[in-house]
Amino acid sequence: MIQEKTLAPDFTLADAWGNSVTLSSLRGKKVLVYFYPKDDTPGCTKEACSLRDGHSQLMAKNTVILGISPDSSASHQKFIEKYGLPFTLLSDPDHTVMEAWGAWGEKNLYGKKSVGVLRTTFVLDEQGVVTKVIKKVDTENHTVQVLPFLG
Repeated sequence: MIQEKTLAPDFTLADAWGNSVTLSSLRGKKVLVYFYPKDDTPGCTKEACSLRDGHSQLMAKNTVILGISPDSSASHQKFIEKYGLPFTLLSDPDHTVMEAWGAWGEKNLYGKKSVGVLRTTFVLDEQGVVTKVIKKVDTENHTVQVLPFLG
């Protein structure tokens, strides 16, 4: 897991329309990187809609939102269009970035162990340094949860 006060590892992933997005190209802005398991599922939809509903507050803090899941670009397009999401979703189908960031691993749901996406949010400052790692994400109130860490 990436630690607070360290430089976030750079990556380049495809967005919902197949365009490459490189993290380091966003220097000069705060970046909220959130890893989530699957488009259009109950918890992931609540989380995305919370960020959608708080988008203007996050923009006022000079913050770019990047949601990352293993879903395809086509799946991301449908999710964005269905819920009117005004931010970027990135596809990490082989979970390379998730593994590098510590957002992929063993999880325990109702006593059943599996390997998959560990819902995690990282707040980065304008220089790309991780200022906060949130492991216990409040999907319904995610904007409220992250705002205090954006200055």
